[in-house]
Amino acid sequence: MNAIIASFGLRPSDYAIDRIGTGHIHETYKLKGEKSFVLQRVNKNVFKQPEIIASNLLLASDFLNRNFPDYYFLRSIPSINKTEMVYDAEGFPWRLFPCLENTVTIDKVDTREEAFSAASEFALLTRCLDKIEVGSFRETIPQFQDLALRYRQFEIALTCSNNERKHEAEQIIVLCKRFYHLVKNYNTLIGNGLLRLRITHNDTKISNILFDASTRKAVCVIDLDTLMPGYFIYDLGDMVRTFVSPVSEEEKDFSKIIFRKEIYDALLEGYLFQMDSVMSPEEKSAIPFAGKMMTYIMALRFTADYLSGDVYYHTDYPGQNLVRAGNQLKFLEKLEEALPE
Repeated sequence: MNAIIASFGLRPSDYAIDRIGTGHIHETYKLKGEKSFVLQRVNKNVFKQPEIIASNLLLASDFLNRNFPDYYFLRSIPSINKTEMVYDAEGFPWRLFPCLENTVTIDKVDTREEAFSAASEFALLTRCLDKIEVGSFRETIPQFQDLALRYRQFEIALTCSNNERKHEAEQIIVLCKRFYHLVKNYNTLIGNGLLRLRITHNDTKISNILFDASTRKAVCVIDLDTLMPGYFIYDLGDMVRTFVSPVSEEEKDFSKIIFRKEIYDALLEGYLFQMDSVMSPEEKSAIPFAGKMMTYIMALRFTADYLSGDVYYHTDYPGQNLVRAGNQLKFLEKLEEALPE
């Protein structure tokens, strides 16, 4: 790590290094010194072409600088060789960011104000990029939020899984199949061109917003690795999935999983505060579908990973992916009850 730090023109001995964040994909560290920085190792096993991340962010940054100079877009700091990323001996890319003092991240939405502010900030990014050339961007993870693909992957995992795992997951498998109508709805929306392809964040959990430590207002969006072409339902849907339940996908006590209408209403208000003027009537009619789709995707992914032997998501105990899948399916039931289409 010292060599990586030095590659950005910093002296390693000037900094204390602390691991930060709760993400499952990257490793993130705070370099604490007279002026602090955030250093992050990108997971090349997930982002197999990390240079696409740098290319997409450069396109977005240049566009925003020209058209929205007051918008704060968190850019990485170039290395002494003028590169966006520095590669270590194992081939993992690292990048450096400025550390914004007096800001915090949160892992759970507790208030209407947090929901409104975060949703508005995510939506503001999409709206500011509304006129950018979408075709110039590439997918950093191909078909990342494609519900039809995720269902096919679930079916493949089910076919290839051993009997013991299929038996343990029997009830979860039945529930996954029960919600297949959402795949049909998704195929109709995409196949009929009812949604406009935009540049979206694609990972809109609350921990990807920096809040002002004093006012608790959103300052900026972070973790932009998945900034790429997508549909509004991806961003809005993941906010619904991660904001509206009072507990995370790790919660084992499913009785705690509820639909918090006041949080849902606040995040939708915040999102539409920025996006209402650029959304079509067809897109607005798809709003109730968004949260269901993204919750279903995660249930399918957790189930497929369990059936495949827990090879993608980190697990701390046997059956954790089944707990996660069951958690998401329970929340999906709550969404179907609360948001009839």
